[in-house]
Amino acid sequence: MAVATQTLEELCINSIRFLAIDAVEKAKSGHPGLPMGAAPMAFVLWDRFLRFNPKNPKWFNRDRFVLSAGHGCMLQYALLYLTGYDSVTIEDIKQFRQWGSRTPGHPENFETPGIEVTTGPLGQGIANGVGLAMAEAHLAAKFNKPDAKIVDHYTYVILGDGCNMEGVSGEACSLAGHLGLGKLIALYDDNHISIDGSTDISFTEDVAKRFEAYGWHVLHVENGNTDLDAIHKAIEAAKAVTDKPSFIKVTTTIGYGSPNKANTAGVHGAALGGDEVKLTRENLGWEYPPFEVPEDSLKHWRKAIERGANLEQEWNKAFAEYKSKYSQDAAEFERLLSGKLPEGWDKALPTYKPEDKAIATRKTSEATLNALAPALPELIGGSADLTHSNNTELKGAGDFQKGQYQNRNVRFGVREHGMGAICNGIALHGSGLIPYCATFLVFTDYMRAAIRLSALSQAGVVYVMTHDSIALGEDGPTHQPVETVASLRAIPNLTVIRPADGNETSGAYKVAVEYANQHRPTLLIFSRQNLPQLVGSSIENTAKGGYIVTDSEGTPDIILIGTGSELHLCTQAAEKLRAEGKKVRVVSLVSWELFDEQSADYQESVLPKAVTKRLAVEAGSSFGWLRYLGSEGKIISVDRFGVSAPGNVILEKFGYTVDNVLAKAKELLG
Repeated sequence: MAVATQTLEELCINSIRFLAIDAVEKAKSGHPGLPMGAAPMAFVLWDRFLRFNPKNPKWFNRDRFVLSAGHGCMLQYALLYLTGYDSVTIEDIKQFRQWGSRTPGHPENFETPGIEVTTGPLGQGIANGVGLAMAEAHLAAKFNKPDAKIVDHYTYVILGDGCNMEGVSGEACSLAGHLGLGKLIALYDDNHISIDGSTDISFTEDVAKRFEAYGWHVLHVENGNTDLDAIHKAIEAAKAVTDKPSFIKVTTTIGYGSPNKANTAGVHGAALGGDEVKLTRENLGWEYPPFEVPEDSLKHWRKAIERGANLEQEWNKAFAEYKSKYSQDAAEFERLLSGKLPEGWDKALPTYKPEDKAIATRKTSEATLNALAPALPELIGGSADLTHSNNTELKGAGDFQKGQYQNRNVRFGVREHGMGAICNGIALHGSGLIPYCATFLVFTDYMRAAIRLSALSQAGVVYVMTHDSIALGEDGPTHQPVETVASLRAIPNLTVIRPADGNETSGAYKVAVEYANQHRPTLLIFSRQNLPQLVGSSIENTAKGGYIVTDSEGTPDIILIGTGSELHLCTQAAEKLRAEGKKVRVVSLVSWELFDEQSADYQESVLPKAVTKRLAVEAGSSFGWLRYLGSEGKIISVDRFGVSAPGNVILEKFGYTVDNVLAKAKELLG
């Protein structure tokens, strides 16, 4: 086919294909097959439906686009460049997958404006999309008026076979169907190829029927390679169904246009190679050199700039009218979008005195959440079917259900992984919402990929984890998180906090809310068992991560270091040691990450290097503690799996008693 015979639409579609081919070829690394096959659906979506402003990637009422099949990211980078985003230039395309590039090997929201969420681990993107759609539905229900729709946008997702194989997509999409999220539209790149070869070897279910069973509106475009009209009509039909999310199965050919590698696993994750690139150019009539986009194609694509500016201008005008009619709602809406927390919100945090009764920190967590809920309308979330064990219900806030999207209690069901990924989407919607989600601490293992991506993608999610240790008791070792805290502390940019009592609980939430506002996730860990309110505990000092709870005059003979539910053992043992004439300091190391952020002088003031006799007490793995213990320090820890028995019995058998802390301290003191 000669260039002259190509229609403008074919030029535009092939521009996507060859930018992807050339970038992968230059990098000698990447996934050209998906961009080559999905280019037609991407063209129809971005050219005819997607509402966005290339010159303002953060315009609030833009449609959100998620490439869940993130390995095919050259599709998205090509689209960003072609439509005129400043974040991706032709030089960035040429630097695909290179050091310092804004075109990394998978889409990263913190690197490239125009990327909504970080995708790569398959299935995460579609689950994020559910969260984005939930955020839109919540804000629309809260702020829209019969005569004014200021929140009115869609979430579009392109996902592939791998996304549909991963369990997280099933968790999230099942919930999306239950919730009836009508502004969520997923386009399934049905190309029948994965890394190992044809999906016939492992994935032969009827995916469309599965989504029908989830409660989605399902359509099928049988020829996604060339039938642009069918793709267009399918998206139109999807938008017309407002009470269900829509799933459009678009059957395509991976690597479309490649004479020898199309429809093979060979085009999935490797460059075509020079000879095959030449043959593909000939096959598709593409006589342009690498990285050159025909003028007619680029001119058409760049119409998105004027179109986007007009869309934003129209919305700004509509919002100005909204503001004149509904000034109070508009002010709250603007506050949310600005990311500014309400004035004096932290005054709602509960405080406790030592004489107050002992109570589990999961209960002080509940009290704190409910004290904050009226002060922080942006707080929204729930539990993975453990609401009354996690104590995470916002009283009087109603359940977020189909047709009741203004409510704030989300019933995630037994879907920990989906829950975390959905909350990432809510946090990254860009509307100031602060999502929280809860389960037993041990089940963070089920959602670790989502927690890691919270940290990586700077999603301000608050993770509320209860049943913090072997003390949860009779459920036994399957439910007792022995190594869990250590593994969570290993995740960069995740702040892990183990409060010891009510004041530290309030302090933990203060940090969590402020960090969520700064796009940093936190993970709060609470006890099942009752804990005393401690002398010296502090909301303010919790933010320092480690601080002196009680002390003796002069240089300590020994420092007892506790976290969370074990801190009170240290304070009680210290009293007995002082009665015997020992100088004892008790330190709450409530958060390693927060403590490590303090100045060296402050750290030295809490844990002076000269005091080498240190005893740490934590009902979990000893892994990682060495840096705080020094050369002579010891730890009372659990470096084996737990057992099934009453919690108080387990604690005694494992040495979590005042008497054992006292004995170990005396051993250190000699």
